[in-house]
Amino acid sequence: MRMSLRRYLTAPLWIIPLALAAIVLALPYMGAAPAVLRIIVSICLLALLVVGLNVTFGYSGELALGQAAFYAVGAYLAGYLAIQGFDLSITVLVALVAAAVVGFLTGIPGLRLGSWSMAMVTFFLVLLVPDVVTLLTEHTGGPSGLTGIPLPVLFGAKLSTSGYYTLVVIVTIVFFAVIRNFIVSPHGQALRVMHTSPVLARSLGFSVTRLKLTAYLIGAAPAGVAGALFAYQDGYISPTSFGLTMAIVILAATIIGGSASIYGAVVGAAIMVIGPLRATGLQQYSLIIFGLILLGGALFFSGGIAGLARKLVRRHLVRDEVLPDAQAAVASDELISRLRGEKLEVTGLVKRFGGNTALADVSVTFAAGTVTGLIGPNGSGKTTLLNVVSGFYRPDEGAIRLDGDDLTTLQPHQVARRGVARTFQTPIIPQDLTVVETIAIAMQSAHGVPLISSILRLPGFARTRRRHRAQALELLALLDIAHLADVEASSLPLGTRRLVEVARALAADAKLVLLDEPASGLDEGEVAELAALIRTLRESGATIVLVEHNFEMVMSVSDHVYVLDTGRIVSEGDPDHVRSDPRVTEVYLGTALGAGEEER
Repeated sequence: MRMSLRRYLTAPLWIIPLALAAIVLALPYMGAAPAVLRIIVSICLLALLVVGLNVTFGYSGELALGQAAFYAVGAYLAGYLAIQGFDLSITVLVALVAAAVVGFLTGIPGLRLGSWSMAMVTFFLVLLVPDVVTLLTEHTGGPSGLTGIPLPVLFGAKLSTSGYYTLVVIVTIVFFAVIRNFIVSPHGQALRVMHTSPVLARSLGFSVTRLKLTAYLIGAAPAGVAGALFAYQDGYISPTSFGLTMAIVILAATIIGGSASIYGAVVGAAIMVIGPLRATGLQQYSLIIFGLILLGGALFFSGGIAGLARKLVRRHLVRDEVLPDAQAAVASDELISRLRGEKLEVTGLVKRFGGNTALADVSVTFAAGTVTGLIGPNGSGKTTLLNVVSGFYRPDEGAIRLDGDDLTTLQPHQVARRGVARTFQTPIIPQDLTVVETIAIAMQSAHGVPLISSILRLPGFARTRRRHRAQALELLALLDIAHLADVEASSLPLGTRRLVEVARALAADAKLVLLDEPASGLDEGEVAELAALIRTLRESGATIVLVEHNFEMVMSVSDHVYVLDTGRIVSEGDPDHVRSDPRVTEVYLGTALGAGEEER
């Protein structure tokens, strides 16, 4: 068990990047040589490319590797507009928007493609850059390159070399601040949830389509800006600057610095810019060297330098602590009122997979404020029923209604937003999120803060974040684990992670909670604690559906029990009735007394 690194490093360590930024900005006025300034400009431009890739790849898990193409879009547009006499502010803005649009459009195939297919599509996009440049020779200069780009003019004033340097550094700082704000906001955390499990993201009410397109758009934008600034560096653009080699350099910098790190982008960019300068005799072997870097990074430093630093800090510095608001958290009357559930009715449900009927004319009612047990042997259709109710499977026949609202044809994220929450047979907990963050993220889809407010840190962002934390702490207090609020959730034992999942399911004002084998893997004491928790939730008015192989545990907490066998309801009633039903003895009790293996 360990504290979150971000929570531990809240103190004045912000001073370090700010101090470094101030030093870099001051270099022209400290007599730094022009060659040094040029190197730093190159690092800044590459860092912008890398941080965009980190958004799509490192945080979102999408292998959209078209940064070099977006770089080219920004550079050629800015160069062309500059030749036409447009101000730098206009050229950079146009480059940003154009790159974001291209990133958005090229990301659309990724909605249906797997990660590696998406990587191939975006790499082919990079390979097309020289051909597109040749087709548009009149505007791009063709294979010879675009020449005659004037010195940058910003708001009517021509920038000197030091002025251009200062502009590049400031733009880089601003972009890093914006992307950092995005990544640590609930929107960025939602990307990490999607990276961990798209199924989990949908079950929390997030549209995976929207999350992916947001990542593509935000990831491409800094590449366009980097291209626009690059166009002014020498007044000349060559198509060779945007080919396969550049794509590999960007990817190598991401791997070296750490793909899931904002500041790792700067480290990786610095190494990839300075390294070749120190090894000029090896330029002809650059592709081989970059390939070895990618291979070595993937095999030995999967988290990059930033990931290695994070591990060292955790090992030597991080200590347990309980923050004051977590110590004082108690479950309020308002929380209890939010837990009150609603009735769900399933009528005539049929679900087929090819020629097999998984559910056959299933009709069940989950009464408001009760615990309904759903039991049966492996393969009886219990988890299939949960998947249909939560929208992951579309029923072939039948209807599903929550308090009268028809959920039958809704997508999983839409069902979740209507108030159906669930846990999973194996707890799905994203890495690097605290317990309280893991729970608060479930509130984002229902009561979240707008993206612009998160990025710009408007007053509404802070208010919403404080409210979400307070509500999450109340839930943790109800489950008696508030003292773990700021511990990294994925580092907790299995039993505690199951409690965190239950709290997360309740966090978005759930009207119905589906618990899928929550006692699996727990010892006798943990099962007793889980049963006590379920009773507490029932007393609070929650509507709970419990799928579980532990027969005695189900009987001890359920108000009503359904027994499934081969996709059909074979028995139902209160626990005493089901326990004494000979059909249950025949199809279930002989094989599933106590804790059984997970349903396949």
